[in-house]
Amino acid sequence: MAGHNHAHHHDASSERIGYAFFLNVTFTIIEFIGGYLTNSTAIMADAVHDLGDSLSIGSAWLLNRLGKKNADDEFTYGYRRLSLLGALLNGIVLLVGSIWVLTEALPRLANPVMPVAEGMLALAILGVSVNGYAAYKLSHGTTLNERVLNWHLLEDVLGWVAVLIVSIVLQFKHWPILDPVLSIGFTLFILFNVFRNLIATMKLFFQAVPDKELLDKIRQSLISIREVEEVHHLHLWSLDGENHVLTAHVVVAPSIDSEIHKHLRAQIHQGLVEFNLNHTTIEIEFEDEECRDA
Repeated sequence: MAGHNHAHHHDASSERIGYAFFLNVTFTIIEFIGGYLTNSTAIMADAVHDLGDSLSIGSAWLLNRLGKKNADDEFTYGYRRLSLLGALLNGIVLLVGSIWVLTEALPRLANPVMPVAEGMLALAILGVSVNGYAAYKLSHGTTLNERVLNWHLLEDVLGWVAVLIVSIVLQFKHWPILDPVLSIGFTLFILFNVFRNLIATMKLFFQAVPDKELLDKIRQSLISIREVEEVHHLHLWSLDGENHVLTAHVVVAPSIDSEIHKHLRAQIHQGLVEFNLNHTTIEIEFEDEECRDA
């Protein structure tokens, strides 16, 4: 029964993310067409933002489905690491798209062009509605994927509220410079997040420690065990930024008997439970033994 409930929960999560993906992709296409027809760089900038979110949602949806596959002889850790590839591709697409928007928007600061304010207003109302509904659908989810994607969609709602306000102002005031200013603001916000995420993704690709504080806590947890004399070759890396892997060599006194050895293993296990690691490998060495990885 528990297995059935887990499968049902997984299918419901996949269905919600898939629904949000198709809704977002459809609206992103409408945005690019609408941005071109209304001559609005602000809408184009938001279209690039939504394209990035569509890629994020699509990656999450694909990974949600691939998550059903168990580890095999070829991918012994499973398929979670594919999310890093998705994050990298997403970052590159957003980077290229943002640079393109800036090349369009910056010249307009000197020579602003009045966009079609009525079209902007209509698209803004549609944008708030579509992204708001997608966020509402994902708000029912409990998985980490759904919670993160829900925040992305809420950011989109706020972005469209900004477009809505500008389009209303343009109905009454001939201030065409508001359009490129808004698009540059959107784009700089996107670029800031893109660079931050790309740096974090590249670190994970090169198997950097995902959390230095966590590593220190793990080291302290192991060294605090009475029988442990030393800990070395302590390695912590992450499969996808959420699921971490740990290996360590634990040195103990050569005098411990089999009962103490058993008790030591149980203590190590108990000490690592709180860190919720995906996979751990602990090698126990005696003080008078040469480390084979030295």
